Amino acid sequence: MTLSPARDGGRPRLLVVRNDKLGDFMLAWPALACLKTADPAPHVSVLVPGYTAPLARQCPWVDEVLLDPGEDAGREAQRELLSTLRAGRFDALLTLFSTPRIGWLGWRAGIPLRLAPATKWAQLFYNRRVTQRRSRSEKPEYVYNLELAEALLDALGLAVPPRPAPPFWPLPPGTRDAERARLVDELALEASSPWVFLHPGSGGSAVNLTLAQYADLVAAVASRLDAADTTPPHWVLTAGPGEEAAADRLRERLAEAGIAAHRLPARHGIDDFARCLSAADLFIAGSTGPLHIAGALDRPTAGFYPSRRSATPLRWQTCNAEAHRLAFCPPEGAGERDMASIDLEAAAGRIAERLLHLPTRETTP
Repeated sequence: MTLSPARDGGRPRLLVVRNDKLGDFMLAWPALACLKTADPAPHVSVLVPGYTAPLARQCPWVDEVLLDPGEDAGREAQRELLSTLRAGRFDALLTLFSTPRIGWLGWRAGIPLRLAPATKWAQLFYNRRVTQRRSRSEKPEYVYNLELAEALLDALGLAVPPRPAPPFWPLPPGTRDAERARLVDELALEASSPWVFLHPGSGGSAVNLTLAQYADLVAAVASRLDAADTTPPHWVLTAGPGEEAAADRLRERLAEAGIAAHRLPARHGIDDFARCLSAADLFIAGSTGPLHIAGALDRPTAGFYPSRRSATPLRWQTCNAEAHRLAFCPPEGAGERDMASIDLEAAAGRIAERLLHLPTRETTP
């Protein structure tokens, strides 16, 4: 297509939509980085729900954040959104997760190029479609998103840049040191000890280990580190809204086993919570939004996944460097929700090994 230089100083104006869960949005950051590093760099707007908007405003690859009122919003809110999209005079719409409502809005807004995965009848509203067959889970979600971004740039006649590398959320210099100093002050942590963050909640969106399993995992890791006569880590338990009580119950279980753990103090919003994760030397969680925040920060992660094909460690792989990620799931043939069959002893061994070989403490992010 031919771009209109009058629209934004010759830069194409792009609207990217990923308006579902937190983890899904974090796995869109590699695609956003790909778009923003094209030449000329486009103006990138994102359409997101209010829940992820604070993080979208932190994303270095985003110029503008638009709020999606959601499927259940009334007619007036939908009309206002349509008016906003029309006023944006976008050259192209990229929908990373295709829905009829967003396709219809893009068509009604008169966006000339509308690209989405070729799935479901929603694709009727798009004039560029990419066949990916995501249901086969043959690639990581963030790679599927990257492929869509590359297809959009190609459709716009822009050269596709080399794929970006982690971290996909590069923090300003000194941020990690500042977050660590904050926790030293709040929790009296020893800066020289490894800091292991553990997020036992799932927000109800993912099958996860039970609190008893997490307690057994921590005890097994602690036992291995004690046998290696190494400095024990500080365990910091994190929690999302409504998950604080579960984190406190896990802390009590660990105390009964003679293992001290701290709960991360409340933060001022999801963006403040997310930046705090940069302080971790290792982040442990199920396949949740916080795990993918840590991945975008390129912090070392250990994720626990169910055996369901749509939720495998490959499909929902964190987007940190390969050397920074560990992944565990039940053996093949286990039930979709059967996390009880995960080999916690083997997982504890690999996590302890990772902690024993942490690089020299970084002083910059």
